[in-house]
Amino acid sequence: MEANDDLSVLRTEPFAKAVADLEGLMTQSGRTFLIGAGCSSCAGLPLTAELTEKTLNSDKINKETKTLLDAIRKQFDGSSDANIEDFLSELIDLIAIAQRRNERGASNAQIELGGKSYTAKQLQLSAEQIKRTIAIVIDQEVSVARHRSFIKAVHRPVRPGKSDSNQPVDYLVLNYDTLIEDALALEKISFSDGLGGGATAWWDMQTFRQSGLSARVLKLHGSINWCELSDDPLPRRISGKLTSPEISDRRVVIWPASTKYQEAQRDPYVQLTNLAREILRPIRGAQTVLTICGYRFRDSHINLEVDRALKESEGRLTVVVFTSDDGPEGQLKSWHEDQILRDQVRIYSKKGFFHGSDQYVSENELPWWKFENMTRLLGGER
Repeated sequence: MEANDDLSVLRTEPFAKAVADLEGLMTQSGRTFLIGAGCSSCAGLPLTAELTEKTLNSDKINKETKTLLDAIRKQFDGSSDANIEDFLSELIDLIAIAQRRNERGASNAQIELGGKSYTAKQLQLSAEQIKRTIAIVIDQEVSVARHRSFIKAVHRPVRPGKSDSNQPVDYLVLNYDTLIEDALALEKISFSDGLGGGATAWWDMQTFRQSGLSARVLKLHGSINWCELSDDPLPRRISGKLTSPEISDRRVVIWPASTKYQEAQRDPYVQLTNLAREILRPIRGAQTVLTICGYRFRDSHINLEVDRALKESEGRLTVVVFTSDDGPEGQLKSWHEDQILRDQVRIYSKKGFFHGSDQYVSENELPWWKFENMTRLLGGER
């Protein structure tokens, strides 16, 4: 189903020029998209707040884990927007602390929380239970129609007679769902997500380097269809119809956004991060446009990576942001006010357009901030 928002306001100046400039940017040789949770909500998947509620109330979480989660939640008293990823990050940090104490032979290697003591093993079991529950909440029937429209728009010939670039489009995906991969496959776009094989697959970074790719999908926080076997720390994808002792013991491979210690130092997380850094630093003579959509800039690690890339790109990286905020806030405000970086950042907000010294504010909502409407613009609708 297509969005039915009226785009006529975007045909008036100065916003019509901002839309035209967007199409011009899409002719650049390097195109990268940073995809956040807001891009999955139109398919029927929960945003972070709903995901938190459904996970916490799920009957898939046992009493011990719920008690642990309640204790962790109390550590966030006073926070207005702490979510399940924050709680899971906190838990993983505690696991790292407990394991470090074990490795050093500490007499007290347990974690005291909420009046109870937990071993590293107990904490690890609870973390895996939470991850499996998140996967169950996300792995539901969804509509892929708008994501197919998005993929069609991105991969369409931008100009009649213009040959397609040999450089693949890169998708840096923060979501655990598989909507981008599914849409690419349905549209017969050749891509790599880092796994070799088919319904059952193994991790192979070299798939990102193979010739003939039209797209690469970097799942920077893992995926609900990735798992880890006991004898291999790298992700696998296992067909749901397969059974064996080692497969039945598999663990879901997802990393919460705020993870600082254990998970962030492991492959493939490090491999994916390094490749993303390479993508965001085009070689001399090349240009890359990073389009950010559905992302609220609440992941400090991702914010830092983009900020560093902007500063280290020597002007060869342009960042285009679609945001539901009325104007630049937080990280976007910092970039817009930075005299060095501001010309590299274009902000399409709910109530204005901001680029360099230009800022055009609208009293009416500018519907380009929605994923489905951004898709319409990328597809050439005016």
